[in-house]
Amino acid sequence: MDNIIIGTAGHIDHGKTTLIKALTGRDTDRLEEEKRRGITIDLGFTYFDLPNRKRAGIIDVPGHEKFIKNMLAGVIGMDIVLLVIGADEGIMPQTKEHLNILSLLGITKGIVVLTKSDLVDDEWIDLVEEDIKDSLKGTFFEDTPLIKVSSVNGDGIKELTNTISKLTEELEERNTETIPRLPIDRVFTISGHGTVITGTLITGKIKKGDEVEIYPIEKRCKIRNIQVHGENCDVVSAGQRSAINLAGIKKSELYRGCVIAPINSMKNTMMLDVKLELLEDSKRIIENKSRLHLYTGTSEVLCRIVLIDTEQLTPGETCYAQLRLEEEIAVRRGDKFIVRFYSPLETIGGGTILESNPTKKRRFDDSDIDELRIKETGSENDVTEKIIKEKSKEIPSIKEIAKITAVSLDEIKKHVDILDQNGVVSVFKLKTGTYLWHKIYETEIEAEIINYLENYHKQYPLRKGILKAEIKSKYFKNIKLQLFDAVIENMSKRNKIKKYKEYLATIDFKIQFNKEHIEIEEEILKIIKNNLYNLIKISEIPQLISYKDTDIINDIIYLMIDENKLIKLDDEYCITKEMLDEAQKILINIIEKEGSITAAKYRDDLNTNRKNTITLLEYFDKIKFTKRRENERILYS
Repeated sequence: MDNIIIGTAGHIDHGKTTLIKALTGRDTDRLEEEKRRGITIDLGFTYFDLPNRKRAGIIDVPGHEKFIKNMLAGVIGMDIVLLVIGADEGIMPQTKEHLNILSLLGITKGIVVLTKSDLVDDEWIDLVEEDIKDSLKGTFFEDTPLIKVSSVNGDGIKELTNTISKLTEELEERNTETIPRLPIDRVFTISGHGTVITGTLITGKIKKGDEVEIYPIEKRCKIRNIQVHGENCDVVSAGQRSAINLAGIKKSELYRGCVIAPINSMKNTMMLDVKLELLEDSKRIIENKSRLHLYTGTSEVLCRIVLIDTEQLTPGETCYAQLRLEEEIAVRRGDKFIVRFYSPLETIGGGTILESNPTKKRRFDDSDIDELRIKETGSENDVTEKIIKEKSKEIPSIKEIAKITAVSLDEIKKHVDILDQNGVVSVFKLKTGTYLWHKIYETEIEAEIINYLENYHKQYPLRKGILKAEIKSKYFKNIKLQLFDAVIENMSKRNKIKKYKEYLATIDFKIQFNKEHIEIEEEILKIIKNNLYNLIKISEIPQLISYKDTDIINDIIYLMIDENKLIKLDDEYCITKEMLDEAQKILINIIEKEGSITAAKYRDDLNTNRKNTITLLEYFDKIKFTKRRENERILYS
């Protein structure tokens, strides 16, 4: 592993900062108050070269209990931790709290460094070592090296450096192929350069000139310059600490807890699904709806905890929970977190984020608990499937799924391809993007639509079907029309429904005319023909029919229009196909004889009034059979 971050942990005044100076030759205490008081208050950063020629960044964290939140912001991205214990005091309260935090955050590589070994005799050191080994049993430090050093005279420093160097060879490479994420831990300005942030890039790569977005404030800016260990560079990779000069954003807009990532690659959240562990030595019991401090990445927010599968959480137990936040943050599945009691501030537990943009979970609901179990233990494909299932009502795009999960588009595409091949999802490929939903949701929504259509057919047996627009309004209100059309086309191809013009019907629906319906149709035709070109309004026809069910009559009229037995001239009038053909012949004869036709001439030949004549002429204009020229009409050419 080329990019290494070394971190310190341990009780106040056990020599963390002095140890770093002995390793690197640099003092990480930069604040005036730190130098005056002789304690580390905020995070300190520097670097040093290892015997294997690798350059390691090193983070100095405060040891005082009042500055635990600063310590938590520094732990993100650590590969190896130096647990610093003063030989004069041994294990102390903050040693234990830091150790708990490191364990909860999933750090697995470390070295125990026994500082101030020059201040005590061998007998005392032996007692302290024995106590340390007992205290570290069951932790990841149990089998790690323990090295005695003196930062004053240099004893053990070379051994420590060599041990760190050897340990770096065991580290796994970070993922540089996924989206880059850099949680910000410092913000400042440099005269002539503007806003600068620092942080550890935990995944991916960031290049000079990249356009990026800052979450959760959702501000876009540009990477003007990058420095790693004080040297300008074009690219920073996962595992490197860097200082980044940002263009297009002010220092006042940024704060510790913001995250740099590609534009539209993450989604802010106010809820998290988590697996939570309460520390064995916690003095607290977590009740449902308890208020807690949440720390993840470099963020600190208040939240309420909803316990999903237990009434209360007692020390040493784990549970599924949903954290409902009081401020937006941006994280991704798999991120670790710490929770501290609301008041007094005590570290009580932590765990893993199972879902960064969940739906609200119900307590003791079996399906919700099963879903969380899959998100905890399932494969990436399983988790992607569950998220698609959750979001299916929205028919999300692949880009949206990538954004929700904070995973690269290429990674999500691979998962979706597998799910598609296995018949788990349906995919809709449009010019605007690729959309999808889960087959289970597809089956459910199709059953609802078919049931709705069946009821509609029972209520309106003489209609061809229901308008597509009504189905969209009822079931797909917030879906774009092009995507809705793709969904309907998919249903039609699979013979779930059938389409007719703008109508939808069940696959086996047919209009069945009985004797009464045939008689109504014949009566409608007779009335219209008998009136010749003295047109009757469509709305007035039911009043002239002996059958008194107006809805049935109107359905038959519009069915006749749909089947071209009646021709709709405009919104008010219709005539028979034969009558229209005859009116067209009369029109042609006049134009052929006279070269054009006036409304008055056409009115006289049709033996009707001017209003009906104009209705017919405007219909012929509309279908581009004629065109108007001042007060006359000619054939459309």
